Formats: sequence, structure tokens, C-alpha cells
Amino acid sequence: MDEPVLLTGAGGHVGRTVLNGLRDKYDWRLLFHSQPAKEPEFPYWIGEVQNHDDVRPAMKDVGAVIHLAGDPRPQAPWESVLSNNIDGTHTVYEAAVEEDVEKLIFASSNHAVGAAETEDRTPDLYREHDDFRLTGEEFPRPGNKYGISKATGELIGRYFHDKHDISVCNIRIGNLNEDHPPIDYERGQAMWLSPRDCAHIHECALEAEYDFEIVYGISDNDRKYYSIERAKEVLGYKPWDNSAEWDGPERISGDVESVNVS
Repeated sequence: MDEPVLLTGAGGHVGRTVLNGLRDKYDWRLLFHSQPAKEPEFPYWIGEVQNHDDVRPAMKDVGAVIHLAGDPRPQAPWESVLSNNIDGTHTVYEAAVEEDVEKLIFASSNHAVGAAETEDRTPDLYREHDDFRLTGEEFPRPGNKYGISKATGELIGRYFHDKHDISVCNIRIGNLNEDHPPIDYERGQAMWLSPRDCAHIHECALEAEYDFEIVYGISDNDRKYYSIERAKEVLGYKPWDNSAEWDGPERISGDVESVNVS
């Protein structure tokens, strides 16, 4: 990707991780919800993603968008997810099409399929011996209103791909944790995404060629109920980390090829 990349939600949890890991890899443009405490080293804008006039200037001359902005709270009220997540995602896609952006990477979530964790399937679902996998081909089963907004964001991307031929990759992000996987929490280990794997999967999504994809964003954990085979096949994703082998944040944040999450 030689053209600039716009990162929305640049001040959020995932946004900081992606930017830290890929800082020197791309010519970034950043969209923040509010003024960052430290002046960014890349061109940036402040605004609401549901406001077309805020989004359109940041979209100018970029080749790809990583869209992370929105209300990240699993228990966010409907009014917030409707405005920030659903309307905001639609606005970002509209501006991307207007500016002839080629590719959009959407931060979907494990919550888009949260209700797949049924009582008759858990807790075995989180254990190494269980071979049940969600692949991205299943229908969404959101477990909360935040999950509804993420599933809707995937559908918005499907529409804009079919209507306007923009390349779309939806990454259903698991449990991003900077310091460690939850050692005594089976579900957390199964859906853990290390910082450098988070940066890496977004780098892969920027570099790969595809039409419309839904993939799962977790590390290569021994415990897992999300398949990462599609991410490996289509994106060339090669995760470095495994929640079962975690031995400290120093290793997780160490230099590995082009991905350096600090």
C-alpha cells in the first residue's frame, strides 16, 4: 500500500495498537474523536464519524481506510450504537466511495457472534479438546446491541462492496490485551489477540487482494473456537503468539520483522 492510509478511532485501544505496530510502515492520516493529549506526528482531524463534513476531508487522497471508530462498550445503549457505530460506519463508507478509496478494513467484533456461545456448548467450547469452530461463513448471532451494530457494519460493507466495488475486510476482533492473556479465564485465552498479532493482521489486510471477507482476529491459541484459517489463506496472516505459551509482556512486545508493538 503506497498511498496514505486513514485510521479512524486513532485514539482508541485498537487504534493505538495498530498505529504503534505499523507506525513506520505507512503514510498515516488519523481521525480522532477528541483532541489527543500529545500532538500526533501524522496529519490528523478531529470529528464525529457520523458527521459527513468531519469525515470527508480526512478521506481525501487515501488509498485505504482502517475503520475503528465507534462506541466500544459491550453494554452501550441503542442510541449510542445507532449513531456512532451504525450511522458512523455508513458515513465512512459513503465518504470512501466519494473519494474513490480502494479498500476498507472494518473493525468488527466477537460480539457479532456472541450468542453462539450457548449454554449447551460452554465451557467445553473454550477448551483445547473441543473442535467447534466459527469460520466467518455463519450468520451473525449478536449477544448484545453493540454486537448488532457490528453485524450491521458488516452488512453495510457488503452493500458498498456490491454496489461500488470497494474491497472490504471485516475483522472480528477477539480479546486484545497488551500485557497478558487472562491466564485463569478459559474464554479469554481462547479469544486472545496479542498486540503484535493485532498490528500484523491489519497489515495483512492492507496488503492482500480480496473482494469481501469476514475473518477472525485472534492469535494462534491452543484454545480457540474461532477459526483463523480464512485469515491465513486470504490475508497471509501468520500470527506469532499463543495464549498457552505466553511468558511475559517483554516477549509479546519484542521486535518481529516489520511489526514492533511498543
